Amino acid sequence: MVSPTTMAAVRASGAIPNAEYLLSAEGVRKEFPGVVALDDVQFKLKRGSVHALMGENGAGKSTLMKILAGIYTPDQGEVLLKGQKIRLKSPLDALENGIAMIHQELNLMPFMTVAENIWIRREPKNRFGFVDHGEMHRKTAELFKRLNIAMDPETQVRDLSVANRQMVEIAKAVSYESDVLIMDEPTSALTEREVDHLFTIIRDLRSQGIGIVYITHKMNELFEIADEFSVFRDGKYIGTHASTDVTRDDIIRMMVGREITQMFPKEEVPIGDVVLSVKNLNLKGVFRDVSFDVRAGEILGIAGLVGSGRSNVAETIFGVTPATSGTISINGKQVNIDSPNTAIKHRMAFLTEDRKDTGCLLILDILENMQIAVLQDKFVKNGFVSEGALTKVCEEMSKKLRVKTPNLSERIENLSGGNQQKVLIGRWLLTNPRILILDEPTRGIDVGAKAEIHRFVTELARDGVAVIMISSEMPEVLGMSDRVMVMHEGRVTGFLDRAEATQVKVMELAAQ
Repeated sequence: MVSPTTMAAVRASGAIPNAEYLLSAEGVRKEFPGVVALDDVQFKLKRGSVHALMGENGAGKSTLMKILAGIYTPDQGEVLLKGQKIRLKSPLDALENGIAMIHQELNLMPFMTVAENIWIRREPKNRFGFVDHGEMHRKTAELFKRLNIAMDPETQVRDLSVANRQMVEIAKAVSYESDVLIMDEPTSALTEREVDHLFTIIRDLRSQGIGIVYITHKMNELFEIADEFSVFRDGKYIGTHASTDVTRDDIIRMMVGREITQMFPKEEVPIGDVVLSVKNLNLKGVFRDVSFDVRAGEILGIAGLVGSGRSNVAETIFGVTPATSGTISINGKQVNIDSPNTAIKHRMAFLTEDRKDTGCLLILDILENMQIAVLQDKFVKNGFVSEGALTKVCEEMSKKLRVKTPNLSERIENLSGGNQQKVLIGRWLLTNPRILILDEPTRGIDVGAKAEIHRFVTELARDGVAVIMISSEMPEVLGMSDRVMVMHEGRVTGFLDRAEATQVKVMELAAQ
């Protein structure tokens, strides 16, 4: 399954044909301004195996993988491919050496077709030197058939769901016929059925001798697909074990260096009056007749499969896509939420599903990202921003949420996914919301950060905030919600109280 380009690179490198490890890193160190991301770490990937990389956000996992994928250059240490030292200068250099990476944050071109995205820079040409679109379509269809992906190669990426975009990224990586495939949180946007499909693909690739590095925070995935795992903590290598030799609790202890005794710290708090009431809400072609109430101190979980309309309902309530019909009432008074600004004025906050595309302003620093939602609030007088007061509250919020950063002037794109999520939560907590909508609040977040975010949500409910929490992770929905609303194909199929909600009952309603 190795391409001629890769084979040529291997021959030229003088690689050892039967080296014990396909890819390895030794004594690697990487520093960023004010942060040691990796400190004398090691990693070893065997041929035909799935090696899971575990650790909290900020532990150094993605940094090491970016070094192995040619994105970063290590300050110290060495990387070996098939027993031969290599120095990767770019992602293209890594690809030519048979190393492909699927990033957690998708990097597709939205206004190009699926086929164009997969073969970009490698487009087949006709005898006149022009792109042969027919051949590109054929090659894409052949690749999809091999991977059992049902998708039209001519569909524009912007029209795909997040889950389908993830499958395109996977197909693109496989198309390089690489010896090493690095997957960074590949199932974060996939349904259970799509995860099973991905695992089938992974097992097939593994059987062909490909080495797969698998970064995940989902313990069940580790035990189902990984042959072994390595744990990192605070930029240091902790250890490597066969997945059959340890328990879930063992892994958590290695990751966080402590026991996490209460992953879902849900408290019984007084439930007050109805704060938000939604009646017969419709968005043409997306969802219909959605009705529910949320009370002060209540956490309403919204469950359903990808495509059920959960996120669309949240966006409509917040004014991102105003409703076609129906009503929204706050504290018993009907309101017209025609924009996010209007929603914010009604003390509503919305943590979006995709922190890269609709959450973080990646080129700005932490302070600018955190303060943006309150720049028209009490910190602005006579057209001037009270920088000192605003910076102080942002610093206090950063400490409260335990954001790992040398200072607030660090660009948010340099933070781990978990710390980016904390900054976004801090942004909305500064608005002092009475209604908080959380869409996938812990997607791509490690177990330690998850427990912290769950604690914040519990504290907000205790303070009387009405919380709507959308999550694809069933334990999170069941563990944190007072009630669960289930959706299927744009309609509400039922409600379950906390005492009666089980995974089986939720899935029965989600599949109706």
